[in-house]
Amino acid sequence: MGNLPTIVHLDADAFFVSCELALRPDLRGTKCAVGGRERGIISSASYEARACGVYTPMPTSRALAVCPDLILLPHTFGLYGEVSRRMFDLCETLTPLVQRNSIDEGYLDLGPCGLHDAGAVEAAVRGLQRRIQDELGIPVSIGIATNKLVAQIASKLRKPRGFVTVAPGTEEAFLAPLDIGKLPGIGGKTEAALRERGLERIGEVLTRSENELAAIFGSGWREVAAMARGEDGRAVETEVEAAKSYSQQETFSKDVADFAEVARVAKRMIDELMPQLRADGQRAATMTLKVRYGDFSQESAGRSLPEASDLETPFYPLVEPLLRKAWSRRGALRLAGVRFSGLERGAAQLDLFQSDTDDKRRRLAAAMDRLNAGGRAARVKHGGQL
Repeated sequence: MGNLPTIVHLDADAFFVSCELALRPDLRGTKCAVGGRERGIISSASYEARACGVYTPMPTSRALAVCPDLILLPHTFGLYGEVSRRMFDLCETLTPLVQRNSIDEGYLDLGPCGLHDAGAVEAAVRGLQRRIQDELGIPVSIGIATNKLVAQIASKLRKPRGFVTVAPGTEEAFLAPLDIGKLPGIGGKTEAALRERGLERIGEVLTRSENELAAIFGSGWREVAAMARGEDGRAVETEVEAAKSYSQQETFSKDVADFAEVARVAKRMIDELMPQLRADGQRAATMTLKVRYGDFSQESAGRSLPEASDLETPFYPLVEPLLRKAWSRRGALRLAGVRFSGLERGAAQLDLFQSDTDDKRRRLAAAMDRLNAGGRAARVKHGGQL
C-alpha cells in the first residue's frame, strides 16, 4: 500500500432527489421523493423521507401510507445523466484518473497530482466536494484511502455530506468494528445468516480458522478474508476508448418481486441512457436487460431492432418481453440493469418513408435534451405520444 491515501470514492447523496432539489431549492429539508404516483415506485428519497421509513424501491402507495406528507416529484427525463456528466467533468479538473462507476458514484486516483501529504490530499478533495455542491447543487459523500475497497466503505459511513479518510496502515483496524454487511457483496439475507453463525463485525472474520472460513464462505473465503484485512489491488480504470455500450443498473434496497415495478425501473433507465447516446452522437441497435436474484445469480436477455435508433420509443416495447425472458425463474430480484450496444455513430440515415411522427419525436427529444442541459425541468416525457 502507498504512503498516501490517494484513492477517492465519491458517492452522490440521494442523487435523483438532489438533482430535482437543485431545480427546486425551496423543497430542501422536506420529506420528498422521486417516483410515480399511480402504480409507481420510489426511485430516490430525501434523508428526511428516509427517516420516516421511505426507501427505494418502495411502492409509492406504501410510501404515502408511512409518510402521508411526502412530496412526490416526477422524474425529469434526461436531467440525471446530464448532471452526472457535469459532476465527473468537475472530478477530471482535479485528476485525469477518474472511473465513472455508475451515474452517481465513481473513483478518483490523486496519485498523479503531486500532492505530498495527507493534508494536501484532503484539502484538494474537500475543494472538489464544495465545487460540486456550489456549481451543481449536489451533495456528495467522500471516502479517501489507499485502495478502492476501503474508500468505498468509508464514503458510505457518514452520509449525507460525509468525509472520511482512512490513514495508511489502519485499514484493518478501521474495518474491524463495522457491521459485516458493510463488505461489498454481503446483502441482508447473507448478513443475517452470518450473524447466526456468530459473525457480526468485519474483524470477527479474521478470528476464525481457515477451515471455519471455508465452511462458511466456500471457495471464496480467501477473498472475504482479504477484504476484512482491507486489501484491494484494483486500479482506478479510466475510459480510454469510445464507449462500446451504454449501461445502467440499480441495486434495490430490498429485493423486488413485482414485475411491473421492475419494468418501470427498466424504462426509467432507458430514459436516462438515451440522452447520453444522443449527446455522444450514437445510435443503438441492441438492448439487453439483466436481472440478478437475491442469491447473486443473474440472467439476461437481449433483442436487436431492424435499424439502430437514438430514440426511447422503439425500445419501450422490448422491456416487458425481455424481462419475462430474463426473469426465467421464481424469486425476487436484487438488481436490474439495461445495456445498449450495437452502436452506430452519426445521425440516422434519411428515410424517404419515415413517418412524420418519428421526425417529430426526434425533434422533441433534441429540444428536451437542450432544456435539460440548461437545468430547466422538462415537462414532456421522451417518447410520449404526439
